[in-house]
Amino acid sequence: MNWKEKVVLVTGGTGSFGKKFIQIMLEEYQPAKVIVFSRDELKQHEMRMSGFDGPRLRYFIGDVRDQDRLRRAMHGVNIVIHAAALKQVPACEYNPMEAIKTNILGSSNVVEAALDAGVEKVMALSTDKAVNPVNLYGATKLAAEKLFVQSNAYAAGTVTRFSCVRYGNVVGSRGSVVPIFIRQRQNGKLTITDARMTRFWLTLEQGVRFVIRCTEQMRGGEVFVPKIPSTRIVDLAKVIAPDAELEVVGIRPGEKLHEVLINEDEARATVELEDMFIVQPSSALWFGYDWQNQGRPLPDGFRYTSETNPQWLTVDQIREFIAPFEKIAFEGNGISEP
Repeated sequence: MNWKEKVVLVTGGTGSFGKKFIQIMLEEYQPAKVIVFSRDELKQHEMRMSGFDGPRLRYFIGDVRDQDRLRRAMHGVNIVIHAAALKQVPACEYNPMEAIKTNILGSSNVVEAALDAGVEKVMALSTDKAVNPVNLYGATKLAAEKLFVQSNAYAAGTVTRFSCVRYGNVVGSRGSVVPIFIRQRQNGKLTITDARMTRFWLTLEQGVRFVIRCTEQMRGGEVFVPKIPSTRIVDLAKVIAPDAELEVVGIRPGEKLHEVLINEDEARATVELEDMFIVQPSSALWFGYDWQNQGRPLPDGFRYTSETNPQWLTVDQIREFIAPFEKIAFEGNGISEP
């Protein structure tokens, strides 16, 4: 795919993912135009003032809850990356209808606007919390996944195709435990919810590059899942603050001990490639099966979980993951380096 000929729109473009995606797009792929679609004028202003400016970049104020505004924004757009979401688990639990309006109805609006505008490819970002969800955030992202996959049925005879990328925790993203641990280190005590807890981890740049690659390769109907390492929350805490006391505060509502990226039911419709899995739609035999003969089927009962993952971060790899956030803390907040 020649990105230089494409107009790209990013919903939630002022978020952690959106900014990194746009940075890499402008520096390495030089698309014809990139549109930042988000609802916060201050964040757009701050983004522009931080250096995100130029003749190929546009800022478009709008909310994914507003279908008409999305239709206007997508006029002439070739590629849509749907990253807008309410993602904080406690906030979604306390404000359930707001999570539904943004994460489910907003995703439906993205689908409708893309179909009407004749967008070529639409890639939605999902999360490991969408698999066997135990909180509302995960449930809304599961619903959004289903919307995107099944909406390929509405695109029959047109160019528009929909797919999803599903991955785990992004190191240092907003709400991540890494900046929290770095702040708590000054008090000599880190709070963890459960010493047994494990999580999938990847860097923001790894997530962005995976999304770019999958957008290039997508045929429509797939859910792309990268093979990424796990880490124990205790190991993360000990690397950040080896001398700090660990206080176990208990699992919060809607939290899991271990995350799942592919469950045993999905595994029956999944093929394994060298560095990722591709979940094919199990209920629609007439689309989404272009990868069937390009990977290996998974064995019965296969589950891809953070607890049983064969790939784990070493202490040195954890240090490498968190190094940029140590630097930010040291330079920006006067926090001493460990």
